[in-house]
Amino acid sequence: MSDQFDVIEAGGRGRRRWIGLAVVLTLLVIPAVSLLLSRDPGSGLPTPSSTAPIRSLTRIDNGPHALRVPARTKGHDEIIDVVFPDGRRAEVRYPADLDLNELGVRPFQGAWIDGQFRRLGVPYNGVAEVTGGGRPIRSYGPDVTLWPRQPGSGGEGQTLLFVFGQWRVVMQDPGQGLTFDQRMALARELRGRTTKDGFLVLSGKGSVRLAGHGATAQGDPVGPQLWFGGGVREVVALVPMPDCARKARLPSVIAGRGYPGEWTCQGDVEIAVAGSADFRKRALAGIRVTLGR
Repeated sequence: MSDQFDVIEAGGRGRRRWIGLAVVLTLLVIPAVSLLLSRDPGSGLPTPSSTAPIRSLTRIDNGPHALRVPARTKGHDEIIDVVFPDGRRAEVRYPADLDLNELGVRPFQGAWIDGQFRRLGVPYNGVAEVTGGGRPIRSYGPDVTLWPRQPGSGGEGQTLLFVFGQWRVVMQDPGQGLTFDQRMALARELRGRTTKDGFLVLSGKGSVRLAGHGATAQGDPVGPQLWFGGGVREVVALVPMPDCARKARLPSVIAGRGYPGEWTCQGDVEIAVAGSADFRKRALAGIRVTLGR
């Protein structure tokens, strides 16, 4: 060991001191630089308050950002248990060849903030749809950030991005948008929790009122919904709708896709479908929903 130290300290006394100091500084600086470089200052994303993974939720950074629900088989059908964003449970039965659970499911919920209507949804392709690789305008807390309007989004306005566990929920804020105080209240009063099977349940208080079953806004159903699929794939929307035969309308997720959509009522549930003619026919005829209490 003495030979090794002799090599490091070779030379005069003053030089040995400078060399020793340089070695110590190097040992301190390198870990510090490595720590700084390991951070991602450009992401600008809120940090989840809970990082516990949901095993059946696909990766949030590379869409689709959707939940794949384990299915059980019964004859030629598959059955999955789902939870709507208001906490109501349901059993969904469908022909196995529809692969409904493989499409992945996302929640949708309409809300009023001080009487102004807004939509709360989950971006199918993850936060990239909102951030565009940029930085947020403002943070309203550890789990709520404001993002600028993305090019090509028309009059959608700025976007609020919420983190609820492993879910990312967006709220478009069109026009002049909510005031700073309203956004701060929304950040405090909108809450989300994840069920043990991975579904998102939302709640609001104070200035935040969530749309109930059968609610509409500008003729569009805006109560709690579950959307299967997205992107260029088929889409199925399940919409609890009391007096469905009289009140049902084609949901925006179906109507705005640029190809034919259809819907049917099954008791107090609207089933709306977009996709090929064959898929629509099989889905409308084969999907059965039993609502829990």
